[in-house]
Amino acid sequence: MDFDWSALSSAGIYSLATLLCFIAFILSCLSLSGTWVVLGTAGMLTWYRWPEFPGIGSLVVLLLLCIGVEVIEAFAGAWGVQKRGGSKATGWAAVGGGFLGMILGSFIPIPILGNLIGMLVGSFGLAFLVEHNRILKANQAAHVATGAVLARLAVIFLKVGVTLLMTLFLTLGIVLTSK
Repeated sequence: MDFDWSALSSAGIYSLATLLCFIAFILSCLSLSGTWVVLGTAGMLTWYRWPEFPGIGSLVVLLLLCIGVEVIEAFAGAWGVQKRGGSKATGWAAVGGGFLGMILGSFIPIPILGNLIGMLVGSFGLAFLVEHNRILKANQAAHVATGAVLARLAVIFLKVGVTLLMTLFLTLGIVLTSK
């Protein structure tokens, strides 16, 4: 009785792809870049299934989605601030504060969530300080800084949604093109 190694490798590659897509979902929930993990998974599956789906065209589409999400995330804090009447300087302070907060959040003793908490607090805090310095009204400055936090939270939902969409695209494509 011969063992079918190709079935084992097929099961292994698809199990790994499933695990990676699940990890990508978790990362996206934490405002990390899970979309890039799905893109890497698609690359692995392209290599394994060549020339079948996903293919180069699918990789390009998924790459453009990843880049789009990153660009939106980079400007989300500034957009949220300006939507609530804050200055451009406050918007950039929200972006910088979010980045700084994410780094400092590493010291919060809650694995991974510390970075998310730090990002939200940093974005709010620096936006508040800059806006308060500009208008000298704490209530209005807090209103503007809250816009930065709400925009950041919206990006988390965007990341989760795009990650799930990319995973669904890969899954359906593989199921529909399997022989």
